[in-house]
Amino acid sequence: MPVLTRLIPSPVVVDITRGAMDDLAGLLADQRISASGKLAIAVSGGSGQALREKLAPVLPDADWFLVADGTIDCAVKLADDIKGKRYDAVVGLGGGKIIDVAKYAAARVGLPMVAVATNLSHDGICSPISTLDNDNGRGSYGVPTPIAIVVDLDVVRDAPDRFVRSGVGDALSNISAIADWELSHAINGEPVDGLAAAMGRTAGEAVLRHPGTVGDDEFLTVLAEALVLTGIAMSISGDSRPSSGACHEISHAFDLIFPKRAASHGEQVGMGAAFAMHLRGAHAQSQLIAEVLRRHGLPVLPAEIGFSLDEFVRAVDYAPQTRPGRFTILEHLNLSPDQIKDAYVDYAKAIGS
Repeated sequence: MPVLTRLIPSPVVVDITRGAMDDLAGLLADQRISASGKLAIAVSGGSGQALREKLAPVLPDADWFLVADGTIDCAVKLADDIKGKRYDAVVGLGGGKIIDVAKYAAARVGLPMVAVATNLSHDGICSPISTLDNDNGRGSYGVPTPIAIVVDLDVVRDAPDRFVRSGVGDALSNISAIADWELSHAINGEPVDGLAAAMGRTAGEAVLRHPGTVGDDEFLTVLAEALVLTGIAMSISGDSRPSSGACHEISHAFDLIFPKRAASHGEQVGMGAAFAMHLRGAHAQSQLIAEVLRRHGLPVLPAEIGFSLDEFVRAVDYAPQTRPGRFTILEHLNLSPDQIKDAYVDYAKAIGS
């Protein structure tokens, strides 16, 4: 008998509205995630403390845990701190680092995890991956998808614009990543999950085509939905293929070679996506991505994030080594440093440097 359907791991709650955080306790109780209010809530020491003061009165039975940074050590410590206590769920309240730490800790102790995002800097709010710093740089760890996603647009508006813009770059990079996935299918026969690709591409295109700005609730809603859809696409495919290709390899190379100078993840992958689309000959798409990045105040040239042409060439040349086994336009073309430099000169002219 044929399989007629498949189960898709996804959140039971996605609440992207103004004031969403004010009714966090009620939302979790209504969805039977935490009727008792026994929650372990991870927050940062900065903006997280202000949110704690706001939410503590309506979450009287919650325990609050301070997360110092986004390292594997902090994630393990959080898991050890909450282990053996009768919590209903772990809540990550903050930006990407806090949510990634909370996802890993929740997985380690076998509790459901609720992501309450205070900014939209990348697609980690709903992904089945925790990206954490370790002794060797940075690692990706498989975790369950959050059981609930809460994005309070009022809180997101208070975050620095750069964090929201970073999310724009991450969403747009889906377009390049899926082109790399399809290239690998054509050259190597790598299977492509059509549903995951459709969701990832739809998320990227929604942000690419939306005329709004980071100051508009409508645009912020579309961006938040795109990041959530991207996370679900990764859950469907079982890896990061729907959102990670040459664009992310280039970003990882910047992180590894220039760890103290690297820009934000979204800034790097957005620029990487525009360049990768140029490399594959999709010049119109490359120019459109670059145009949208510029409209949102994101970089499209390495000089705009403080890197020289030679440093950019070094990063692109090193990029394939960051994800062994992943096939993208970089592995396909296998360009020499001189060829990368020539391609960059053409790219800069095409997008109007």
